[in-house]
Amino acid sequence: VRFGLEMQKELKKDADHRIQEAIDLVDLTGFEKVYPRQLSGGMKQRVGLARALVAEPRILLMDEPFGAVDALTREVMRDELERIILATGKTVVFITHSVDEAILLGERVVVMTTRPGRIRQIESVPLDRPRYEYDARGTKEFIEIREHIWGLLSVDAEEHARGTPGGD
Repeated sequence: VRFGLEMQKELKKDADHRIQEAIDLVDLTGFEKVYPRQLSGGMKQRVGLARALVAEPRILLMDEPFGAVDALTREVMRDELERIILATGKTVVFITHSVDEAILLGERVVVMTTRPGRIRQIESVPLDRPRYEYDARGTKEFIEIREHIWGLLSVDAEEHARGTPGGD
């Protein structure tokens, strides 16, 4: 977690405190001295998140961060990210191919076309927070949003099949 700050020449007086805060936030307290090979896939993802948070970015960009973990770890990590977003108030741009994941984590979902990649539509997600996995998925509102977004995606698939991707 410290490495990124050292590379950016960002080690300030409060660096140790910031690093420990980030480790605590991602629930890795007690694993500070563990080697990377000793960490599970989910723990490695948490380290990556702690590295990003310790740099104190205004916006956190996450491109398919849970793609390399198993389904159960993915669900746990989504709930953890929800908790961290609520705790820090960070703006997160989260790239995913999972409609459910986008709805669970997003305030807005940007639906893209295939090729060329353009914005088809931006949908608001008016669900209350926190949106933990099992609390939100079964609600009528969640299902309606999911069906609407899948409808937008299927239009894109049909246009792509006709040779007019993105509505061109």
